[in-house]
Amino acid sequence: MQVRTGIERASLSDLGCQRDNNEDWYSYWEPESDDQFLLKGRLAIVADGMGGHEGGQEASRIAVEAIEQTYAAAQSDPQAALVDGFRAAHQRIQQYAAAHPALVGMGTTATAVVLLASQLFYAHIGDSRLYLVSGSTISRLTHDDSYVGRLVESGVITVEEADKHPQRHILTAALGAGPEAEPEIGSAPIPLSAGDVVVVCTDGLWSLMEDEEIRQAVVQHVSLDACRALVETAKRRGGPDNITVQVLRIS
Repeated sequence: MQVRTGIERASLSDLGCQRDNNEDWYSYWEPESDDQFLLKGRLAIVADGMGGHEGGQEASRIAVEAIEQTYAAAQSDPQAALVDGFRAAHQRIQQYAAAHPALVGMGTTATAVVLLASQLFYAHIGDSRLYLVSGSTISRLTHDDSYVGRLVESGVITVEEADKHPQRHILTAALGAGPEAEPEIGSAPIPLSAGDVVVVCTDGLWSLMEDEEIRQAVVQHVSLDACRALVETAKRRGGPDNITVQVLRIS
């Protein structure tokens, strides 16, 4: 897989300190054709499976493959293609579970981003997260589909309280769960500038770090070293879950 000039990217996935299998999955994709690259740009996906060892692994793998394949074949605009990819992933996971009764209940989070013509498009479901680091600020672009996320939206608890809440990992939406999957999307493409950094990660990372710590890691290190520093910090703090992160720096 070639990576064209214009970004500095790196990805890293780790078991963590308490798991014996990795239920996270991720991918990075660019079209082979330069003409298609101008139309589709770059696609990065992170997914965090649930439903037991095999169920979680299969759900996250199926989701990433379905989103990537649907996006690659799409003739629609990037945002619509991402939504179509999430719907295809949802259906494929449910079909796989129906064919393998032991895996009923399998599902996965998914966060997918497209970088095209200095713009960022995204689709998201679950509690993996998308951050944008720009200069001295870090912004979380996605909202967690979780029990505590609803508490925050209703004003019952604060964002800071949510990050430490013991029930923060209870999801209210995931690919493969429920009759339909409607991902969160941006209301409009987000403009990107040179030096901006896009970070996509699972809760095995963000649940153990402050947003500012993530910003400092990607500002102080090149992308690969930033991934290593983030994963090692999460592991030093116990690493109870799998840890996956992708870092894409606009150059």
